[in-house]
Amino acid sequence: MSALLQIDSSPRAASVSSRLAAAFVETWKRQNPTGAVFHHNTSLERFPYLDENAIDAFFTPAAERTAAQKLALAFSDQLVDELLAADVVVLGAPMWNLSIPASLKAWIDLIVREGRTFAFTAQGVAPLIPPGKRVYVFSARGGAYPAGMPLHDFDQQEPYMRRILGVIGLTRIEFVYIEHQAEQQSSDPEAAAQSLARAERALATLAI
Repeated sequence: MSALLQIDSSPRAASVSSRLAAAFVETWKRQNPTGAVFHHNTSLERFPYLDENAIDAFFTPAAERTAAQKLALAFSDQLVDELLAADVVVLGAPMWNLSIPASLKAWIDLIVREGRTFAFTAQGVAPLIPPGKRVYVFSARGGAYPAGMPLHDFDQQEPYMRRILGVIGLTRIEFVYIEHQAEQQSSDPEAAAQSLARAERALATLAI
């Protein structure tokens, strides 16, 4: 059975990134009527940040973990299981302060797990997630950061996400940007509308 994992991270009811992610998921569901969908909003569900108990449990061999350590890892284990089960991963990831929301980083910290999603080897880091999973990232941004333009170097979002997801084996990543969204409330709402229209056209052409 096919499965899709949808992770939103904006707390806003009118989130554009979440809306486009949801539109993608609805199309996928029509094409996969018996497929399973795992869905979280990391902000609304208040995903936990790593604390000392969880970190200690991460670095304790599974056979030696106490009941308290197993409890500390229970949610992380659930999230990893969902990720491993999914054929497609959809991320609603608005740009906040040139990067991603802290709650989305919390999800990443919970699923990038030595021994479960990656391993250290003599040759370096080896991903443990089977190859082939597709990842689609929908990201609303206040401005625009195209390659070759002065603001491009300020984009800490896409490079980070490609690098950290690549560590665990997620390398087939497509980004759909909804740019100029800060202009919606300021001097050029037309730029925001045009960028949203471009993103919707890009969404329609994605291979699902």
